[in-house]
Amino acid sequence: MALAVAAGRGDDGLIDTMKVFCGRANPTTGSVEWLEEDEHYDYHQEIARSSYADMLHDKDRNVKYYQGIRAAVKRVKERGQPAIVLDIGTGTGLLSMMAVSAGADFCYAVEVFKPMADAAVKIVEKNGFSDKIKIINKHSTEVTVGPDGDMQCYANILVTELFDTELIGEGALPSYEHAHKNLVEENCEAVPHKATVYAQLVESRRMWSWNKLFPLLVQTETAQKLIVAPAEMESCPGAPSVYDIQLNQMPLSDFTVLSDVLTMFSVDFSKQVNSSPTHHTMQFEPRESGRAQVVLSWWDIDMDPDGKIKCSMAPYWVHSDPKNIQWRDHWMQCVYFLPNEEPVVQGESLYLTAHRDDYCVWYNLHKTRNEKSKNNFHEERPVCECQAHLLWNRPRFGELNDHKRTEQYIQALKKVLKADSICLCISDGSLLPILAHCVGAEQVFTLENSAVSHRLMKKKSKKTRRILNFIFKANGLEDTITIIEKRPELLTSADLGDRKISVLLGEPFFTTSLLPWHNLYFWYARTAVIEHLANNITVLPQAASLHMVVVEFKDLWRIRSPCGNCEGFDVHIMDDMIKHSLDFREAREAEPHPLWEYSSRCLSEPQQVLMFDFQKPVPEQPLSAEGSIFLQRPGKSHGVVLWMEYHLTTESSLSTGLIQMPEAQGECSWNPHCKQAVYFLNSTLEAKTQDSPQSVTYSLEFNPKVGDISMDFRLVS
Repeated sequence: MALAVAAGRGDDGLIDTMKVFCGRANPTTGSVEWLEEDEHYDYHQEIARSSYADMLHDKDRNVKYYQGIRAAVKRVKERGQPAIVLDIGTGTGLLSMMAVSAGADFCYAVEVFKPMADAAVKIVEKNGFSDKIKIINKHSTEVTVGPDGDMQCYANILVTELFDTELIGEGALPSYEHAHKNLVEENCEAVPHKATVYAQLVESRRMWSWNKLFPLLVQTETAQKLIVAPAEMESCPGAPSVYDIQLNQMPLSDFTVLSDVLTMFSVDFSKQVNSSPTHHTMQFEPRESGRAQVVLSWWDIDMDPDGKIKCSMAPYWVHSDPKNIQWRDHWMQCVYFLPNEEPVVQGESLYLTAHRDDYCVWYNLHKTRNEKSKNNFHEERPVCECQAHLLWNRPRFGELNDHKRTEQYIQALKKVLKADSICLCISDGSLLPILAHCVGAEQVFTLENSAVSHRLMKKKSKKTRRILNFIFKANGLEDTITIIEKRPELLTSADLGDRKISVLLGEPFFTTSLLPWHNLYFWYARTAVIEHLANNITVLPQAASLHMVVVEFKDLWRIRSPCGNCEGFDVHIMDDMIKHSLDFREAREAEPHPLWEYSSRCLSEPQQVLMFDFQKPVPEQPLSAEGSIFLQRPGKSHGVVLWMEYHLTTESSLSTGLIQMPEAQGECSWNPHCKQAVYFLNSTLEAKTQDSPQSVTYSLEFNPKVGDISMDFRLVS
């Protein structure tokens, strides 16, 4: 929610600047705050967190596009025609400059994002191509052709880069469909010429744990209880969206390949493209017996009609050159979950169907080509029916299915719970209330309306209640655990049956949290319910601590690194644009990344910097820390990684970051269920040896009024 107001006027009485008041839910404090932002705030956020730098660093992509464009221009010239190029989604104008350098007579470069279009104008001018490249700041479907139009004539070469990890998720098909009907000549050249989508069927307990809730056995001294997922969740087809990850970080030991690589479908971009929903079925025989659970998918693009210039997203185990795979974060690989796991037998005949509409792809496995049943064949895009996939994202499912983690909570509960314990759980969609009941608490309440205002959370709260009711009912607990749908400060004694809480529980986990310390909302909720807590209250976890380490990334540094020169073209203007946006107010913010997907090395030892005592209310005064981290290993200091550790008891802690101490060379093992916070350093000095140590100075402050951590890090040589 935003409200724009004038902030100042110039000497001529005209408005110089505008300020925008933005209403945002604070994920840590739980309050809705109105913040005054510059009118360009959203633009700077868009640029700062964009993948432009990643694409400019993608050497393989850039080289292959250049080769394909040269070949296309040459083919048109050999036919005795002028080469007129349409570049849709030009971004920096790189592909248009490639086209003109390759001999194109003129290029129409379309870019809908105005700040990017303005930058492209400057980049094109700086490189000396303004006379042959026209930047059109429109969506391609709004572009006109004719004497008075945006384009003077139809193009005979179509160049685009409209692809995402799923290939079609950014609207490539409708854009191509419109362009062929309205903007290019029939049988035009296209770069890329064709895209092909591949799939491979696998069994993977790890990946399947991102989609279904596994049974959980809770063992106590007197009994054992099997916690099962409700039937509604078991039969649910799951979330409709693809899960895009860096499959090149997935070890072969985490999955079993059940099929050969299947070529599912291709799209010829040089001909009329149809974006209407369709499906493609491939017959195959499993290479191994097992349980079909997941479809792994990726694509490649042929830049030329002969398929000699190819750019592939294939993962390492099927890549033609696994030792020289180009790292990229803007295109990864796809994980699709089948509606239900199916047993397959080696050698039997099966059919895998890839369905697609204009933006999405989904898969079904069946035993006959025309088999259609409610349970395993979805012609329509699958939609979550149990609500759990809308509340819990894929990493959260994996976290709930991490039985080693759950066992730590069980053991901690056994230490703090008594037969007369009255428990209140504050976390989103947590299994802790069930665990507390199984371990032996007399009464368990769970507060399920957290982190933002009631109005904003009303829909989520209903989903949470429905999911928990399903789970409680499936396990015969609907009458033993009480769900309270209120904000913590609105809790009354009547809600608790006029009883005081003796044990306050939290994982803590809240769906609105983006950065690790956002889950400190638990601390604020604990403070809000203080009048309902017994004098000898036990809080689990009893405390949290913030930790950090200086790291060298193998590749992730590229997303924040200037490019300078890309395939002979000066793109410093883009570098400056990104730097300016990164320096805009939230200049030096940390950003969340799932670091298990990105290889890294610790250059320092991990260090605790702040402690948060949940046994006490949130303090009024800030918590701060200053000091230095000394670099112990050689390497480039790309950034500082921060994470939280939760101290369940004095003997038991859970880390959301490093899950073991770095090895001798500094290799990092990160919690795969959580995103860690990365603070990218402005420069990357080479760390020296122990004889000439370097350090990173730090200054951090937790402001309890706003619930955020301000930070500053500096490299010292």
